[in-house]
Amino acid sequence: MKVAVIHDWLNGMRGGEIVLDSILKVFPDADLFTLFYEKGKLNERIENRKIVTAFTDSLPFKSKYRWYLPLFPTAIESLDLRGYDLIVSSSHCVAKGVIPDPDAIHISYVHSPMRYVWDLYYDYFPARSGLKFFAFQLVSNYLRNWDSVSSNRVDSFLCNSEFVSRRIQKYYRRDSKVVYPPCLPKGFRVQAGKKENFDLIVSAFAPYKRIDLAIEAYRKNGRPLKILGSGQEYKKLVKELPPNVEILPHRPRNEVQEYMAKAKTFIFPGMEDFGIAPVEAQGYCTPVLAYGKGGALETVVSGKTGLFFREQTVEALNSALEQSDRKEWKSKDFQASVNRFTEEKFIIQIQKTVETINKNSGKRRGV
Repeated sequence: MKVAVIHDWLNGMRGGEIVLDSILKVFPDADLFTLFYEKGKLNERIENRKIVTAFTDSLPFKSKYRWYLPLFPTAIESLDLRGYDLIVSSSHCVAKGVIPDPDAIHISYVHSPMRYVWDLYYDYFPARSGLKFFAFQLVSNYLRNWDSVSSNRVDSFLCNSEFVSRRIQKYYRRDSKVVYPPCLPKGFRVQAGKKENFDLIVSAFAPYKRIDLAIEAYRKNGRPLKILGSGQEYKKLVKELPPNVEILPHRPRNEVQEYMAKAKTFIFPGMEDFGIAPVEAQGYCTPVLAYGKGGALETVVSGKTGLFFREQTVEALNSALEQSDRKEWKSKDFQASVNRFTEEKFIIQIQKTVETINKNSGKRRGV
């Protein structure tokens, strides 16, 4: 069976690429297709294989790849997948919109429907007047229509949470199966080390992540906060930081894990589709304070491995911090929580899905 794996873009090891890495373990001989590829920014398993890029990879200013968003549907459709029996797309933007052979099977693991044109449209594009607003309206309307129509090219949808499953049903009118991402290795045992006097955020700096909310809360409470990450809001966030808040961009993974192990509390102020970082923090017995919507409701066990604040306000976050300081957290509760999110379980679910679809496809064809 000839297999193609599609991923939106390859320019760093974030949550989506961790999932991709595990998918490639299931399909070690698969060819990999993408819109953009920056060599040296991914692990060896991803880079040591045939990687085919769309025409977008030859465009100038690749570091500003989001500028080319209107071209993404055309670019993903330009990928030639003739001769592939199985297509597995790992999609948070347009990867699910590839055009497969009529007899090919297409399984799409959806991290999220395109959030900047659906539920987070007003967060990404707050301007409500002017030429830029009019241009965004035109592009977004086109992308929404394309995103909905191209969902018909998928035979089976998988997704990372019940929260995303509901959005797939709302925007695509399709059912999907929840397969939790591979956050931790097989047989992982939680590590309960000595905590230090600081709280932690590990996140990309996008508007909906609400890093700004956390900074304002810590400006008021005076507690030490370390923020590991980078992204489009970096320049905005580093302006006028209070002295108790420190931003540490571009840290290697082993250093990020050390911070997770030592942090007193992990802060998760945005509404996420899933969020691998809070699961990893629980692996070090670090309680998670999360906004009580989205995927966090499935990964954090309230009162056992963390607490929720129900409003995205400074007052609600600081109140949750005070409650957390009074609680006694137990390692057995963290272990029970993270057992749900191992790579072993993810791989087994992917393999079972492929076997079931192959069997059903054979019956339809009279095999």
